[in-house]
Amino acid sequence: MVREGKPRDTVHAIFPDGRIFEGPVGTKLEEFVTAAYPDPTVPAVAALVDGELRELSEPLRRDAEVRPLFLTDSEGIRIYTRSLSFLLAAAAAELFPEARLIIDHSVPFGGYYCRVAGRPPFTQEELARLEGLMRTWVEEDRPIEKEVLPTAEAARILADRGLAPKAQLIAALNSGTVPLYRLGAFQDYPFGPMVPSAGHLRYFRLHPYHDGFILQFPRRERPTELGPVEDYHALWQVFEEYGRWLELLGVYDVPTMNETIRTGRITEIILVSEALHEQRIAQIAQAIAQRGPKIVLIAGPSSSGKTTFTKRLAIQLLALGLRPYPISLDDYFLPREEMARRGLTDFDDISAVDLPLFHAQMEELLSGRAVTLPYFDFPTGQRKQGLTLKLDEDALLLVEGLHCLNPAVLPRDFGAQVFRIYVSALTQLNVDDHVRISTTDTRLIRRIVRDAAFRGYDAEKTLALWGNVRRGEKRFVFPYQGKADVMFNSALVYEWNVLRTRAEPLLLQVRHPRLRLEAERLLGILRLFTPYPGEEVPATSILREFIGGGILAGYYPSPFERATWRRG
Repeated sequence: MVREGKPRDTVHAIFPDGRIFEGPVGTKLEEFVTAAYPDPTVPAVAALVDGELRELSEPLRRDAEVRPLFLTDSEGIRIYTRSLSFLLAAAAAELFPEARLIIDHSVPFGGYYCRVAGRPPFTQEELARLEGLMRTWVEEDRPIEKEVLPTAEAARILADRGLAPKAQLIAALNSGTVPLYRLGAFQDYPFGPMVPSAGHLRYFRLHPYHDGFILQFPRRERPTELGPVEDYHALWQVFEEYGRWLELLGVYDVPTMNETIRTGRITEIILVSEALHEQRIAQIAQAIAQRGPKIVLIAGPSSSGKTTFTKRLAIQLLALGLRPYPISLDDYFLPREEMARRGLTDFDDISAVDLPLFHAQMEELLSGRAVTLPYFDFPTGQRKQGLTLKLDEDALLLVEGLHCLNPAVLPRDFGAQVFRIYVSALTQLNVDDHVRISTTDTRLIRRIVRDAAFRGYDAEKTLALWGNVRRGEKRFVFPYQGKADVMFNSALVYEWNVLRTRAEPLLLQVRHPRLRLEAERLLGILRLFTPYPGEEVPATSILREFIGGGILAGYYPSPFERATWRRG
């Protein structure tokens, strides 16, 4: 029977398992989550309220479905690492106010490489003091206070703190308000949601490394464990090289990159960035020529630019008098029907590659015999006959593919006959000293743009597939990057500005509630960059693999003219 009701003074939080918790209107989300999960094995750091991301410090004012976000969630670990970076910055400002803390790049075992400017590197004793203060604040559960201010006022506060570039950046966002966060005397804008207090940040360590230190944190696969600290010297050298490139270009972060557009330096930035890429590719070609291998294996994660890199490397090798033959490991994928019979659902698993066929053909080619290579037709999912090839004495194979550094790809140890290259977009252009841009996000934005331009996928489909892509990379690609003889960083300092004009309208079309959360996060990053059309991007640029307009898509080195094409 329907009758007139009275306003309730309580609200219901409905959790995914069907349990309902009731509390006064305005009760903080953290209290509901703590009641529902009093002894969690993995800590919660935020929540989805009716599908919208909310900080635990926010009040619940109406009945809603609440799904906690834990460290095992991708957005959960982002909030954790963002908040941990804030904790580090606040402690450093308290103990060493003369030091400029720079959170530089990620490390493969879970963490960030950090350094200081304006003073010598922290000593072991100073690092111990820094970690000690961080742990004291964690044990005290020191609150991380949030104050939502008009954008102009927030920008003024940041400018008064000497953060004029960040103040200009948030002013350009044209949002009505901006949240500033405070921990002790330290106040800043971290460009994303935070945990409500330091007590949520128990899992971390500080380790000295080179001229800086590692802020170590858990991976979401093992959210309460800190793995062993590993030497990632080869990868660190790549980041160091990219840092020198940024110094040469006079671009240090997103604000200085945007400034090159305002001042008209952008064409120079594009041309010098591309010249630095070409210079590095030429160096790698020289190293190959000196080694004299018969096979060059080129691996890297999705959207790292492997295909364009391989063709540009082939051109450099031709200029040195060598005869490269590019081969794609993708052409050895099992036919789709065979994959279905084996229970395989995607190409990111190395089991999707017909390794026995690849092994046999590599042995045949290196023995001087002719081989008819396969060709994988992605639209039909069928493997067809491709090029018939026989290697001459001075020829070498360039084999490109996701799994090329996996030891299972070659049937035996070829020793010096094999040269291994790892390619990835190792972005080091960060928002500011304390806020990073993930290398994974660069590749995801590239893929969204490429899938829409060349594969007929909308952004929603690309985002839906990305989880499988990431799981495959973690299992089959990243564990083997250390086996590379050289690494190539395909990141371009200007690419986010150029990609924004293409990716933004695609992300605005995402409607699925779960995927919309990720789309909005990516839009938030893109909108930090001044859009730029990028007509000056050279036709041979790796970026052209994603935005189109390149000249290398149908290019094969001239030695292929000596072989016979048979496309079935």
